[in-house]
Amino acid sequence: MHLLTSRRLISVLVSLSCTPVLADVSSQTPDKDVEKVTIWAARSSIDNDSVSPAFLLQQEDMQSINAATTEDIVKYAPSIVIRRRFIGDANGTLGLRGSNMFQTSRSMVFADGVPLHYLLQSRWSGAPRWTMVSASEIAQVEVLYGPFSAEYSGNAMGGVVLMETAIPQQREVHFNTSYFNQQFDAYGFDDRVDGFKSFVSYGDKMGDLSLYFSYNHLQNDSQPQSFYYGGNSTSSAAIDVTGAIKATDERSNPQLFFGDTGIVETTTDNYKFKTGYDWDNWSALLNIAYEDRQSQADSANSYLLDSDGNNIWGGDVSQDGQRFSVPASRLNVSVQDRDSLSIGLRVKGNLNDNLSLEANLSQFDILHDQTRSSHSNPNSPDYTPAGQITDYDDTGWKTAEIKLRWQPSGYEQLGLVTGTRYEQYQLNISVYDSADYAAGNLDDMTSNSGGQTDISAVFAQLNWDIGSQWNITLGGRYESFHSNNGYYSQNDAQTPQFALIEVPATSDNQFSPKLSLAYQPEQNWSLRYSLAKAYRFPIVEELFSQYQAYNTVSEANPELKPEAGLHHNLSFDYLLDDGYLRVNAFSENIRDVIESQSTTLPGGLSVRTFIPIDKVRTRGMEFIYQQHDILLDGLDISANIAYTDANIIENNVAPEIEGKTYPRMPKWRGNLLTTYHLSEQWTLGANIQYASNSYGRTDNLDNAQYVYGAQDKYCRLGLKSTFAWDDNLEFNLGVDNLSNKISYVAHPWPGRTWYFSFAYDM
Repeated sequence: MHLLTSRRLISVLVSLSCTPVLADVSSQTPDKDVEKVTIWAARSSIDNDSVSPAFLLQQEDMQSINAATTEDIVKYAPSIVIRRRFIGDANGTLGLRGSNMFQTSRSMVFADGVPLHYLLQSRWSGAPRWTMVSASEIAQVEVLYGPFSAEYSGNAMGGVVLMETAIPQQREVHFNTSYFNQQFDAYGFDDRVDGFKSFVSYGDKMGDLSLYFSYNHLQNDSQPQSFYYGGNSTSSAAIDVTGAIKATDERSNPQLFFGDTGIVETTTDNYKFKTGYDWDNWSALLNIAYEDRQSQADSANSYLLDSDGNNIWGGDVSQDGQRFSVPASRLNVSVQDRDSLSIGLRVKGNLNDNLSLEANLSQFDILHDQTRSSHSNPNSPDYTPAGQITDYDDTGWKTAEIKLRWQPSGYEQLGLVTGTRYEQYQLNISVYDSADYAAGNLDDMTSNSGGQTDISAVFAQLNWDIGSQWNITLGGRYESFHSNNGYYSQNDAQTPQFALIEVPATSDNQFSPKLSLAYQPEQNWSLRYSLAKAYRFPIVEELFSQYQAYNTVSEANPELKPEAGLHHNLSFDYLLDDGYLRVNAFSENIRDVIESQSTTLPGGLSVRTFIPIDKVRTRGMEFIYQQHDILLDGLDISANIAYTDANIIENNVAPEIEGKTYPRMPKWRGNLLTTYHLSEQWTLGANIQYASNSYGRTDNLDNAQYVYGAQDKYCRLGLKSTFAWDDNLEFNLGVDNLSNKISYVAHPWPGRTWYFSFAYDM
């Protein structure tokens, strides 16, 4: 990964400055010879985010990471899981603390102040738009845990990821390219898949004006993402076959697996333009990103052979006397085309010596998003050009925010941040039957749904240093939520027209108080307790999205209430020589948890609903350790481990799940990054990712391990070596999942993956 132009930075200085009580402590750490990277969003002296436990990852901490995409960097933070199933996956969902990887509307992601979180859909469709930022341009990543700051909405129940990119201070051209190769062997697939990434950027600073252009091209073939088994069949006309693989599903039921999705080829092009301007004590940053993405799944595999040795692509079949059905659409082909545009503007500066202002505007538009699918596999005798098309139209969001920070003269112990924010989200989905899916013909609409939500908020937070040892922060956020323009289609066979049913508008108002108290008896350590109430309002998909596409039915729930959470955190920080220790103990009690649940019917049809769970309680602890030059000069370590116990406490609709472990919540998660600087030119790195097994369903009956559909434990070891030929040229060689253990998060994680890259700077 490109290290930009910086040498090693002292991460502990910035990390511990996240707690104001420790600011004086960090300033006493001895300085090193550091060439600083300029980052637009330098922290204010009034740091109201300090009420949230935080973790900071800087460029020196990233040297042991094989970073192909942005998710590779973020996933090593404590209490985080990113379900990126392969390099280039569009469904890299984010789970933070007590919020699992499918509760995507409980985490927020910003890059240079521009929101990348996708608060329109949930589960695999709700992943942040990571590809709007290239891994090669990231200068630092900070994670704030929980909704303890009044500056963030209830969508921060899990936490907030803040990414900042470097701003050019002189003319610079950078180029890097990477090649990756993966070996994967599971069920009836055994092959190698590979891909590459190329990134080029140009930056310059001319007086007060900064310019930056970049282009990132990513192309990769994934391992199969789904493996299919047949439903029961009683047909007397079943064809005798061989080749089905005997295995169990995630509930330990015996199944016959008949095929897989095959290789999925993804191509993503990202174009980025940034321009910054400084005048007096003000600065402005304009950020424009365009994504052109295509994902093609056209190589599904059938394991079944008839008596003549021909593959079977659908119908009723029998193997060794056991009859089962093969839905033709399970082995179909599809292609997704997606074009997105993100625009963000951030302006900040001082109104006077005591008052500063920051304004953020953003707009995200899905310009085109269409998935075209065939009825059956092109190799099937029954194949025709007919298919189905899912189309997004008028979909995206807009946000606007103004913050004022005030520090009164003569009262440096006081600081106030206050502001207002507005967010609007719109989603529209149409499904069509098509006589020629490949040509994109939109012939007969079969379902149509969508709607809009908006949230207006005002917030204020007062920070008060009481003497040299105590600090108290009081805050509150008032939010007004509205849903409107909701609709869904109803195709009544009794009438000739295609009817749209209007969903009544709803509104809700909530106030979220915040409290934080810190104590620092000595310079080297401190304690902080934070308490927050938070409300996570339902998103458009949960309220309005009703449709039926191949193999999937979605049923929305327009009467959903907001999730209501009460969050506690107790932090202990201890300053080491060039490092720190941090321990967080946290507790969350959330009512009316909006759980997206799926049931697979015989034949493979998946039915998804949004049904609230009355109460979920989560308790946990995080241990974080970072230190430079430990034992040996040049040996750096960043380690974290988290324990999380999430349980369903109340559920009147289905009381049988009370006491069950909440889905997709491993009890243990941990990461290790270690880097050894052998010389000025040569660096060796190692990384470890660990998670214990979990459940995918609220009934906890899916307890099988290392099978498709399971939620497996994993321990993945990665290695990386970096050699700087000179100041301009750098080579990297690395490997992830060295043991090549195949594990599943419903879908398979990648097998052993090799990386080779080089970077050149001018």
